[in-house]
Amino acid sequence: MSEESNEREYEAKKKPSLDVDTEDALKKRRTIKKKKPIFSRQIWHRYSKLNKGTWRKPRGVHSKMRKNLKSRPPNVSIGFGSPRAARGLHPSGFREVLVHNLKDMEGIDPDKEAIRIAHGVGMRKRIDIESKAEEKGIRVLNRS
Repeated sequence: MSEESNEREYEAKKKPSLDVDTEDALKKRRTIKKKKPIFSRQIWHRYSKLNKGTWRKPRGVHSKMRKNLKSRPPNVSIGFGSPRAARGLHPSGFREVLVHNLKDMEGIDPDKEAIRIAHGVGMRKRIDIESKAEEKGIRVLNRS
């Protein structure tokens, strides 16, 4: 049993090289996301097909939610946004690049960017992309 555990050693995932401002922005985004409410549609509780997590802007003329009355759920507004330096970044700190084939991997900076293999890519091409990424030292966000 101990021999098997020694063979499989944990290999740490590659971390991005970030400047101090971006690291601070990522930390702030994490704390902001914890406080942010789940924005729900106007009458999500009435119909099962309207999930609580989807958002649509309330547009009714007499809509209490549009008027931001006291007892209504919160509306989406600019104040709930994340810091500009953290926008578009993966939680790990990498900028995501969508890859469909090996040619898409050419201009990628392994220190700042990580790849996400597209949904429609088959298993054979996926294995090729993952092996090429390992050679170049690029992190794959959705390994098979």
